[in-house]
Amino acid sequence: MAWPYFLDCDRFFVSDQEGCYDPLASLRARQEVALASISPEEPSTIIQFTYHTNAQMISILKKTAAKCSHISRTYSIGRSVEGKDLLVIEFSDNPGQHDLLEPEIKYIANMHGNEVLGRQLLIYLAQYLCSEYLLGNERIQTLINTTRIHLLPSMNPDGYELAAAEVEDSNDPENQEGPVYNGWTSGRANAQNIDLNRNFPDLTSIAYSRRRNKRYRSDHIPIPDSYWFGKVAPETYAVMKWIRSIPFVQSASLHGGELVVSYPYDFSKHPHEEKMFSPTPDEQVFKQLARTYADAHATMADNNTDRCGASFAGKGGIINGAQWYSFAGGMSDFNYLHTNCFEITVELGCDKFPAEEELYTEWKRNKESLLSFMESVHRGIKGIVKDEDGNGIKGAVISVRGIRHDITTGEDGDYWRLLNSGVHILTATAPGYSKVMKKVYLPPQMQKAGRVDFMLKKAVREPEDDHFLPTDTYERFDPYNQFERYSLSELGENGEERQEKPWWWAYFSQSGNSAPTWLLRSY
Repeated sequence: MAWPYFLDCDRFFVSDQEGCYDPLASLRARQEVALASISPEEPSTIIQFTYHTNAQMISILKKTAAKCSHISRTYSIGRSVEGKDLLVIEFSDNPGQHDLLEPEIKYIANMHGNEVLGRQLLIYLAQYLCSEYLLGNERIQTLINTTRIHLLPSMNPDGYELAAAEVEDSNDPENQEGPVYNGWTSGRANAQNIDLNRNFPDLTSIAYSRRRNKRYRSDHIPIPDSYWFGKVAPETYAVMKWIRSIPFVQSASLHGGELVVSYPYDFSKHPHEEKMFSPTPDEQVFKQLARTYADAHATMADNNTDRCGASFAGKGGIINGAQWYSFAGGMSDFNYLHTNCFEITVELGCDKFPAEEELYTEWKRNKESLLSFMESVHRGIKGIVKDEDGNGIKGAVISVRGIRHDITTGEDGDYWRLLNSGVHILTATAPGYSKVMKKVYLPPQMQKAGRVDFMLKKAVREPEDDHFLPTDTYERFDPYNQFERYSLSELGENGEERQEKPWWWAYFSQSGNSAPTWLLRSY
């Protein structure tokens, strides 16, 4: 009897005679041959445009960070259902630290495990940023020296493994049934069969319900306690904690299935309308962000109607998410309504799992867009809110007249506010301080963010004048500690952290039963 293909056979006491089959073995073998063919003396700009297994992806990211250790590091934000690391690679002139007034930006890919192009693009982007910085590329050096960049190539490594295994099986010459991979569904969800882009708190409905109130807010909406009584995926939990812990300014989530950039809101303002234009208060800013990516792409914004994404050609390759199709619990809406971060969704192409020979072409089509979007974070205004003694004020609110969406200052009082060109009336407020207003003009084609600082004086304010964030409610995250286990490292008997759990591990950890560690070879 052959060993079941889906078992993590290298972790079990099984012999070669029992026929242990690894569905990714062929893919790993091809990759190892390709990597072995590279001489250490060859230029560091060489990128192997092939698919990478989860293990190879982790290895490449760590090697890249080690090669550029003065500007890069890797860190894990959590684990998937099956115990795989959700590994981020960071680029900055001061990796691991937030620098005052330096904006932070993130890319997230492979949220749906079968949408794989974005995953590969971020692996290539990490290698490109490292090598080009070392080679003295001024554009890349300026970008990294002035921006803190975070890349999460795979938010759903479990789903990717399932999709990759089916692709490998469908390409097997001994497979008499022909291709069997269903690229639209297989591997899309995580190992709990949860669609991660429907698993975030639905804050959009809360924003709609409050929009007629005089003191309506569309920012920093707390996560309702009721959310935690539902099913929260460990991948979702990890990303939410990550988003809350770093003052991200801008973000893009890379998907597949179409060729278009969509932007919030993704959930329709009328629950019974599947395709209704549903803008945020920052509609013009989001349109500009979407255009930044689409216009720099090789084909996304052109008028050709005989191509992937042709239905969006008349809109320049961008669309409001809810106008395209409506769904609740999306990550982009959550970013905008819960934090300072503005996130767009990039659909990279109609083929969710393109052939390997297409990867280099797709890199060329998207490289300029990826770089231009990161550079665009230096748009609008930035500054520091201080008290009379020169100390930064954390949690001060920056408002823009005519836009009912505020942002808040970070730990040291610094802030970033994405804005388009024009005249803007800004207001800075904080509990216990006087209000300060300033009028600014942002000229067209401005290449960097304008600096606007505020100095607030101590003052007694009437309670009814305050509209500040209720910090006690906002800080409530997993209030019943139902999902804290997602953050706990599981150690082996010698105290070392295990790198990965087999596919069945989640069953025991979620059911409350003790896991049979004796089945693991190296536990």
